[in-house]
Amino acid sequence: MSTREEIETLIDGAARKDRAAFAQLYGHTSAKLFGVVLRILKSEAEAEEALQEIYIKVWRNADRYRAGGYSPMTWLITIARNHAIDRLRARRASGAGLDEAHELPDAAPGPEALAMASSDRARILTCFERLPLDRAEAVRRAYIEGETYAELASRFDVPLNTMRTWLRRSLLKLKECLSE
Repeated sequence: MSTREEIETLIDGAARKDRAAFAQLYGHTSAKLFGVVLRILKSEAEAEEALQEIYIKVWRNADRYRAGGYSPMTWLITIARNHAIDRLRARRASGAGLDEAHELPDAAPGPEALAMASSDRARILTCFERLPLDRAEAVRRAYIEGETYAELASRFDVPLNTMRTWLRRSLLKLKECLSE
């Protein structure tokens, strides 16, 4: 596992268009990002394709990363998560996949489970347990499943602005918990 400083150095190298640094960045981070994307898209082939697109974004936007107290992995995971959610929403909007037969998921741990099996996972789960159940579920559905605020407001039978407040406050509580 690479340290925070090593990842930041590699991102800086990618910002200077250093191909070797970018290749190392890919080598050190692609398994984790693949896990994040696979969890959202639930299709290995689509996750692989999305991962390539994500690294194109990283290559093009590496100069936008600013350390400023944020983890470089958080920056990379945010890019990956947002890209995967955009793909998921585009798929839903186009109706793609409705005629396809979906396979039952394999019960064995996949790449995502293996990538997420770190000490960070335990901390995140502990922090999620501090949230009320409905707030934790809303955060999971918004930021992992890609549901919109409107979909969540309807699901939880609350006004749209209330849902936005739930999510904002829940994220602040999670951030506070993780920084302890």
